[in-house]
Amino acid sequence: MSQYRFKINGNDYNVEINSVNGDSATVTVNGIQYSVESGVAACTAAASAAPAAVAPATVPQQAAAPVPQPAAAEQKAAAPAPAPAPAPAASGSGKPVPAPLPGVIIDICVNVGDTVKQGQKVAVLEAMKMENDIEAAFGGTVTAINVNKGDSVLEGAPIVTIA
Repeated sequence: MSQYRFKINGNDYNVEINSVNGDSATVTVNGIQYSVESGVAACTAAASAAPAAVAPATVPQQAAAPVPQPAAAEQKAAAPAPAPAPAPAASGSGKPVPAPLPGVIIDICVNVGDTVKQGQKVAVLEAMKMENDIEAAFGGTVTAINVNKGDSVLEGAPIVTIA
């Protein structure tokens, strides 16, 4: 299992290569798992542009829409991967409140154990230089906060978990 950390346009991406089987792989980007496939042309271009140590990480190049940016950085990354970011709080039981679009968490407005109502602001996400309030889609008790201030998240990444 290989781990990489990339900063692209000011956003941090933690990429973990879980398994590679032929031209398909399972990767995790910022905590979200993806199945990706790589074409022969993509592998050939990546192998000539990147050192051998980085070649396994080129698999996300042909990934689904949320992952394309990390692939470009992987071809440029020649240094060993730094230590992964500190893990967010352990996830609890309940339903996640997902990020509606990729961005950076700039504020978390709730704590574990807080009772929230439907429509209550739980976090603030900055995307494209705009602040977006992330609201609870349903009421309940916050059982986990899955991100930290300053974390970059992809669309669909769980922000908080509410039971």
